Amino acid sequence: MSRFDNKTYEPLDQEEKDLMESLEREGWQSVPDSEKQVNAARLAARNTLRKDKRINLRLSQKDYHRIQIRAVEEGIPYQTFISSLVHKYLDGKLIQKQ
Repeated sequence: MSRFDNKTYEPLDQEEKDLMESLEREGWQSVPDSEKQVNAARLAARNTLRKDKRINLRLSQKDYHRIQIRAVEEGIPYQTFISSLVHKYLDGKLIQKQ
C-alpha cells in the first residue's frame, strides 16, 4: 500500500509525481552529516528572510491608499506587501500587463 493513496497527496505536476514515486521505491538516502546540512539550510533561510535595511519612500496619497487597500485584500501589512513587490520585481516574477 502506498503512503500517498489519500487524495490529499495527489501530485501537482509530473516532477512532483516522479518525486513521490522515488520515495515509494525508497530511492532516497540520508546525506552524510545531515545535521550540518540542516543547519546550513536554516542559516540560508534566515539570511534570505532577514530584513536589515530601512528605506524612506515618497508616494502620492493615491498610490499609498491603493497599496494599503491591496495589502488588506492580501491579508498582510502594507510594508510587507511593498517588500514583496520589490522582491518579485527583482526576481523577474512581476511582469507588466499589456
